[in-house]
Amino acid sequence: MTGTALTWQQLRDLKRPEFEDAGDGWHEVSGRADADRVRTDKAMTAKLRDTQDSESAKAAVARLERLSRNYQYIQTESGLIRTTLNGLAAELADPQRQLKQALDEAEGLKFTVHTDGSISYPAAVVCGDPLAGEKGEKNVPGGTAQGSARLPLEPHPGLNGQPAFDLNPNPYAAMAQDIADRMARAVRSAAEIDRRYASALRKLKAAAGLDVTEATLKDVAGDTAAVRRAAGGYLGEGVPFDKSPAERKDWWDGLTEEQRQEYLGVAPDLVGNLDGIPAVARDEANRNHLPVLIDSLEKRGGDDPRTMLGGLRAIEDKLGESSVPRMYLLGIGEEGNGRAIVSYGNPDTAKNVSAYVPGLGTKLDEEFAGGTLKRAHDTVIGARRYDESSASIVWLGYDAPQNVDVMSKGDAERGAPAYNEFMSGLGATNENKDPHLTAIGHSYGSLAVGTAAQRDGGIPGADDIILVGSPGTGADKAEDLGVGKDHVYVGAADNDVVTQLPSKQQSGAGYLGLLAGGPLGAYVVGDLADKGDDDLYFGKDPASEAFGATRFEVDHGLRPIRDMGGVDAHSQYFTPEKDPVAADNMARIVAGKPDGIQKEGWR
Repeated sequence: MTGTALTWQQLRDLKRPEFEDAGDGWHEVSGRADADRVRTDKAMTAKLRDTQDSESAKAAVARLERLSRNYQYIQTESGLIRTTLNGLAAELADPQRQLKQALDEAEGLKFTVHTDGSISYPAAVVCGDPLAGEKGEKNVPGGTAQGSARLPLEPHPGLNGQPAFDLNPNPYAAMAQDIADRMARAVRSAAEIDRRYASALRKLKAAAGLDVTEATLKDVAGDTAAVRRAAGGYLGEGVPFDKSPAERKDWWDGLTEEQRQEYLGVAPDLVGNLDGIPAVARDEANRNHLPVLIDSLEKRGGDDPRTMLGGLRAIEDKLGESSVPRMYLLGIGEEGNGRAIVSYGNPDTAKNVSAYVPGLGTKLDEEFAGGTLKRAHDTVIGARRYDESSASIVWLGYDAPQNVDVMSKGDAERGAPAYNEFMSGLGATNENKDPHLTAIGHSYGSLAVGTAAQRDGGIPGADDIILVGSPGTGADKAEDLGVGKDHVYVGAADNDVVTQLPSKQQSGAGYLGLLAGGPLGAYVVGDLADKGDDDLYFGKDPASEAFGATRFEVDHGLRPIRDMGGVDAHSQYFTPEKDPVAADNMARIVAGKPDGIQKEGWR
């Protein structure tokens, strides 16, 4: 179709299935190249490397590795061609349908459609205009309407070359003009689609030679981006963004393997963060999208992009390392302070899955990739001592407040629906009949978890809730969190300042007392405002008797001022090296073995 101006006859006669058939052919080429690459790696390279150690063997291995890269290049590029051809065929369907509908109407009205797209219409008999002294009926001549590819709201060039508002009295004139315009718009739309896809196809051309170099692999990334720009609309059309995680799982399962590979390879950003898509697929999509996101941030200035860039590069480094259990990248994004969802262990196959929401000060930075991810890793290592079938997730799918001065319920309220959808997705994709899901909230993250638990229906699939370092959950009683008070567990170090934040009533009353009677007055008035001394900044103290949860033992840490402990007691709950009791208690709960936890009395 490319090379000359598209005509309506070409669009009418276009056989779109031929593009699809060609795409299938390229898919076969891609599949064969992949199979050849696997055979080369496993049957030839691996055996030669394992059994031979001579210089000639090393040279042979190098040549086989080069051959493997060639096969990989062929596989990727052939797959991109298939996606491009399928996208072209799919997007041309609508303008072709519009054109054929217009042609059918013209035929039904016995209009003549000319090769240039103009339409001739016959003479007609109309009533005369009494104001012009015309009586009875009169004949009006036929004519020809020249189609315009304008959009409906653009100025009309007129009928029969006359101004738009000088209407032709022949009733066929307006009908012919409408049909001619729709034909012209259909052809214009098809031509634009054709140009877009032709540009992408022209990029899919290999350089001469048989060596796939670093430059060649970089060119693959550019080719993928070009196809993504061309076929993004075609691929995005079918994604059920507004459906439930269970419905998304059904959609994904209903795709062919080739269709799934199109999303994972060409448009990974469309499915990588989609709850209800299986973990293995999300991981592959996000690993594919990560370099694109890094490249995008590298081109932008400012502190926030640089901060996120540090976090993403650190995650990329971790993905390149071996870890036990395996690391899965379930979500990545640059919204707000950054998004990242990481699982240690496959959450679709594990019987026990925990999803930990970090709190105050957390954002996508190097510290997240270091300290925050380690908490999930420590948790799963501990849980696997009690049940090997365990996975642990860090869920940074919301914006946590960055300092205590700006803490309000707003971030938790905005994050709660997203967390619940994620948990619903875990239930939809888990292969076990009744997986054991644990929601963990640390610091401000406990407010996010508590808020999610108090929404209609609670946290989907959650069996247990763990709250550590909590400034309150927004609830007055553990039973308000929807899993039963015996399934709400709390860890609160006495030297953790966050678990001692005064309630808003105490703060206000204490300030008035300070004005009236100094420090002693502040203490007395503040204590009177909280008679049970069991209220925190965001509601009832989860470690209090009034709240009614199960409090487990933790290391209370150093005192913030006297022992120069700072906020150490707030950040060590997950760390076996610093608080082995708390880490072990949480591991038992996550593994579904809470009977062995060490309990502690309420405050």
